[in-house]
Amino acid sequence: MVIDGTVINGQIVVEPSHVPLPEGAKVRVEVVGEPTLEFLLKYAGKAVGLPADLAKNHDHYLHGKPKNE
Repeated sequence: MVIDGTVINGQIVVEPSHVPLPEGAKVRVEVVGEPTLEFLLKYAGKAVGLPADLAKNHDHYLHGKPKNE
């Protein structure tokens, strides 16, 4: 079941539904509408202290493979 809603003043307000939610029902909230790239670009360039060759040798740093020289 999917029930749509909107965040208003920091609270999730669900749209009226023909299926009532019982008191104490567990729910899962999924944020929709924010493009993934736009979300990720907010963090671009924020990491500090990383090796200068991380992009070229990420398999070395993550998985221990030999470095690409």
